[in-house]
Amino acid sequence: MYYVYILMSKTHKQIYIGSTRDLRRRFKEHNMGMVFSSKRYMPWDLLYYEAYIAENFARMREKRLKYNGNAIRELKRRIGL
Repeated sequence: MYYVYILMSKTHKQIYIGSTRDLRRRFKEHNMGMVFSSKRYMPWDLLYYEAYIAENFARMREKRLKYNGNAIRELKRRIGL
């Protein structure tokens, strides 16, 4: 399975959107400071994730959430942000 996930910084209230094949490992990497783009906003909470069978579907969804304002706005509304 491939996952698209949304993290929220506990201290800065920043949102991070990503995708991975191993969600547990990737979440640990974010909280250990091993991911350059999210290191300065640690620690993180996992807010939401979606599972996909194919990697290309997960990548398309991640890209849509990052670059389409309507997609992320709708998701934020759905999860209560």
